[in-house]
Amino acid sequence: LGKCLLSPIVLAAYAYNRSLSELGPGSRGEDEPGVLCQLFAFLMAFFGLAPTLLLLAMALECWLSLGHPYFYRRHLTRRLGATLGPAAAGLCALFCALPLLGFGAPMQYCPGTWCFIRMAGGGPRQLGFPVLYASLMGLLVLAIVACNVSSMRHLYGMARRQPRRGPAPAAAPRMEELDHLVLLGLMTVLFTICSLPLIIRAYMGAFAADFNENADLSALRFLSVNSIVDPWVFIIFRTSVFRAFVRRVCRRLN
Repeated sequence: LGKCLLSPIVLAAYAYNRSLSELGPGSRGEDEPGVLCQLFAFLMAFFGLAPTLLLLAMALECWLSLGHPYFYRRHLTRRLGATLGPAAAGLCALFCALPLLGFGAPMQYCPGTWCFIRMAGGGPRQLGFPVLYASLMGLLVLAIVACNVSSMRHLYGMARRQPRRGPAPAAAPRMEELDHLVLLGLMTVLFTICSLPLIIRAYMGAFAADFNENADLSALRFLSVNSIVDPWVFIIFRTSVFRAFVRRVCRRLN
C-alpha cells in the first residue's frame, strides 16, 4: 500500500521535472513545503512505523506460540488478531500527524522527489518529533530482535530434539524447524540493518547538529529497501530448491 501511494507521486515529479513542493499547492518556500510534500512526509513516516509495529505483533505471536503455547492458546484469539491491525494503523496515523500540527516539520530532500520530517537544522519543536520517532523505532527494533532471537532459540531446540531418521548415525533430523530458523534469522538481520541508519541519523541531527542531507536521504532509502527486499527474501528462501540446499549443507556439517 505504501509503494502504491508513494510511487505515483515520485513518478509525477520526474515526469514534470518539478519538485514535490512545486507540484502541490500551498508552497511558500523551503521552510513551508506544499501540501503534496507534507502528505508525502506523513506517508513516509506512517509506512515506516506502522509495518514495524505489525512486525512486532508478528514477532510476539511467534515467540508466544513457540515458548508459551498454553498462554497463546488461551488468550490469543482471532478477534484480537483482527482488531490489532486497524488499532496499530490508527495509533501510527495519530502519531505521524503530529508534524502537521506543529510538533515537527516536513522537509523536502534533494533531488526534490523525497519529503520527510526535518532531522537537523531546526529548533526544539522541529527536532523533538524525529527524536521521539527514532526512539520509538529503536524500541520496536530491539523488541523485534529480542522476540525473534528467542523464537530462533526455541526452533533450534525443537530441531535438536527431533529423532533422527534412518539407521545411519549421520542421518539428518527433520529440517522444518531449521528452515524457519534460517528464514527468521535472515529477515531479522535485514530488518535491523535497514532500520538503524534512520535512527542514527535522527539522533545525530538532533544532538550533534549534523546537517547532512545526503546521509539523511541514504537513511530513508535504507528504510525503503527493507519493504522491497523482504518479500523477495521470503519468496526465495521458502522455495523447495533452497530448502533442499539447506538440508544438504546441514547434512555435510553434521
